[in-house]
Amino acid sequence: MELKIELPDSSFSALRVTPEAFADSLKKAAVAKWYELARISQSKGAEMLGVSRLEFLKILSDHQVSILQLDEESLKKELS
Repeated sequence: MELKIELPDSSFSALRVTPEAFADSLKKAAVAKWYELARISQSKGAEMLGVSRLEFLKILSDHQVSILQLDEESLKKELS
């Protein structure tokens, strides 16, 4: 599937990135957010980005998203 977003050309010069780099960054940010919201797994995130799971963990770190997705109740169960 292809998604098209229209932005003025000046957007890329202001950000100092190419349209391709912007699209890559946007895709990584979206997938990291979906993981953070517990909508996808690490494996699915890696698959969506076409990277290894280890590389996906680095992407999560770059976006300051914890690799641990446990709420307080789940954490208590894990620790008991």
